[in-house]
Amino acid sequence: MTTHAARPVLTARQLRLLMAGLMTGMLLAALDQTIVGTALPTIVGELGGIDHYSWVVTAYLLASTASTPLYGKMADLYGRRPVFLFSIGTFLLGSLLAGLSQDMTQLIVTRAVQGVGAGGLMTLAFTIISDVVSPRERGRYQGVFGAVFGVSSVAGPLVGGYFAETNWRLIFYLNVPLAILAIAVCSRVLRLVPFTRRRHAIDWLGATLLVAGVSCLLLALSWGGTSYPWRSPVIVGLFAAGAVLAAAFVFQESRAREPILPLRLFRGRTFTLANVAGFVLGLMMFGSIIFIPLYLQIVKGASPTRSGLLMLPMMAGIIVTSIVTGRAMSRLGRYKWFPVAGSAVLLAGMLLFTRLRVETSLWIAFGFMVVIGVGLGLSMQSLVLGVQNAVDPRDLGAGTSSATFFRSLGGSFGVAILGAVLAGRLDTALADRLPAAIAQLPPDQAAAVAAQGGTDISINAPGAILALPEPVRAAIQAAFVEALHLVFLTTALIAVLAVLVTLALPNDQLKGAADDDPRTGDAPAPGGRPLAKESKEEAATSMEAKSQTML
Repeated sequence: MTTHAARPVLTARQLRLLMAGLMTGMLLAALDQTIVGTALPTIVGELGGIDHYSWVVTAYLLASTASTPLYGKMADLYGRRPVFLFSIGTFLLGSLLAGLSQDMTQLIVTRAVQGVGAGGLMTLAFTIISDVVSPRERGRYQGVFGAVFGVSSVAGPLVGGYFAETNWRLIFYLNVPLAILAIAVCSRVLRLVPFTRRRHAIDWLGATLLVAGVSCLLLALSWGGTSYPWRSPVIVGLFAAGAVLAAAFVFQESRAREPILPLRLFRGRTFTLANVAGFVLGLMMFGSIIFIPLYLQIVKGASPTRSGLLMLPMMAGIIVTSIVTGRAMSRLGRYKWFPVAGSAVLLAGMLLFTRLRVETSLWIAFGFMVVIGVGLGLSMQSLVLGVQNAVDPRDLGAGTSSATFFRSLGGSFGVAILGAVLAGRLDTALADRLPAAIAQLPPDQAAAVAAQGGTDISINAPGAILALPEPVRAAIQAAFVEALHLVFLTTALIAVLAVLVTLALPNDQLKGAADDDPRTGDAPAPGGRPLAKESKEEAATSMEAKSQTML
């Protein structure tokens, strides 16, 4: 029979050190989701290989999303410390090699190595903190994690833009000292977290099917409508292969002795609904945030660095709300109404963004950003906490990684789907507006615009758009804002689904909810709060854990 070590009691200093190491690891992974985007034009200009432009992002996205569930299972089988250190070490190696890349092929391969490491950093951070604090107290710490994620979502474009103007290789070298610091801290503190070793059987076939299936679907969504038409044999074949591999993965998981993603977890209503909500919120979050810096650059004329600074109102909304939400969940002992409220606020924010115009004041746009930030802060960590609260301790790693996986998968789908919505509407809007705008120009200027691409002018070069003659620039800006309205209207409809799914969540009480009850008379925890009394089963587990090896 499998047994698990009782939750260890860390001192306040040890807990702070652990949080510092985990937050550093999470910052590394979250930052690299966005930091490269604003620097890509500079990177491509030096390394060449414009045909492989999108692969620099896609390789990282594929590797991190597909590897996320594997880390949860490996952590359950081998323990948190070795798997987390492997994750940081892989990310460190990928970062170092990416900074040394001499051509686009090398950069793409090393970005994939980075992604393999990043897949474990975020999910294992949530899993490890859940090992040392009860669900009731966990909200406070995960609220801080949410703040880190908020910082990275805005700081990424800012830092990427800054280094694009100095030395783009520093984007990757910056990770090296941070990763070394995280390794040093976590290697020491994670030795205090006990783990019961057990016999195991790794589901390598399931892992292969999962990685292959996710890769096919993400490639189809990334290439569809851009590199290949949606009805082309390549895209149709990728979707078909993804569906077949997904079905094969489900079949394999139903018969595997130790599945990567235990299907029995989906029998739980909370687990299923929380993951569906996480997928939908990820689709909205990643799929919409990336277009706001484009608006600031194309319409407001901001540089990449300044557009990052102008995103600070959203970051402030995420940080403050994540911390307040985490503390509130710990105090109330319940989490359901936070993602419900967050989804409703996100719906309002998406509708507000459909009112953006070319002439809209930046202060009004800042207000819209704050609304989005508040919605994300209310939603993100509460759903992860709900999943963790719903699973048994033996499934904590797999359950946490599933929450991270579905949110990342939703984000991947969101980037692809909403990117296709934007591109399709923009093409139509440009075709309607640009010919008349070009006709207003003198013949020499009209010829110059035609030489730059005419109606095929790309929004991936905001600086070039701003340098165009005023009638053409105004037409492109108006077309982009029109296309952006459809993007945010689409995300608003998706937000309605998020509200409905979160409303269906059970209003479960967080385990350990009696911890704050002074009548229990329990000894105080390091943070000053009393610990819940052990059940007979927990006491027996604790006694057995004392004879086991430490991580």
